[in-house]
Amino acid sequence: MPAAAFVILERARNVRLLALDVDGILSDGLLCFSSTGEELKHFNVQDGLGIKLLQEVGIEVALITGRHGPIIAKRAQDLHIKHVFQGRDDKGVALLELCQTLNLSPADCAYMGDDWVDLSALKLVNFAISVPNAHAEVRSRVHLVTQAAGGAGAVREVCDIILQAQGHYTALLENFLALHKS
Repeated sequence: MPAAAFVILERARNVRLLALDVDGILSDGLLCFSSTGEELKHFNVQDGLGIKLLQEVGIEVALITGRHGPIIAKRAQDLHIKHVFQGRDDKGVALLELCQTLNLSPADCAYMGDDWVDLSALKLVNFAISVPNAHAEVRSRVHLVTQAAGGAGAVREVCDIILQAQGHYTALLENFLALHKS
C-alpha cells in the first residue's frame, strides 16, 4: 500500500463525525431556480446510501452550509441527518458547537468542503477532504481530494474509505447482498 493511502486510512479510522458542506459537496454546486424562484439542487443517490451506511455503524453526519433553504432541510430529513446548520458563514464555529454538543473533539471529525468559507472547518479536523472541482486554495490545504466531483459521488467515495478503514465495509456489503438475493 502506498504511504499516502496508509495515511488516509489512518485518518479515516478515527472518524466519529462526517460534516459536509452542501453546495459543491453534497450537490454539484450549481444554483438552479424555477420560474417561480424556487431553488433546485441535484443530489447523488449514491452519496445518500453512503451516508446511511455511516449512520448504520454509529458515525454521525452533519450538514453545515452558508445558505438557507427548505431543500436542504428536506434532503437532511430524507437521510435522517439530525445535525443541520444553515446560514452559517463561519463553519469552523458551527463545527466546534456540534463537537461540544456531541462530546467529540475535532480530532474525531472529518469535514468536506470546496471553497474559502470551508477553510475554518477544514483546518480544525483530523481528516480534511475536498473535491477536484473545489477552489485551488482549498484543494491545497486538505488531506484528500476525491476522485469524484462534488455532487457526483464524492461523499460516497469518502464514506466507503471511512467504512473500509474502520473494518465495516465488507460486513455491510455481505449483509446487503444477503438481504437482496435474487
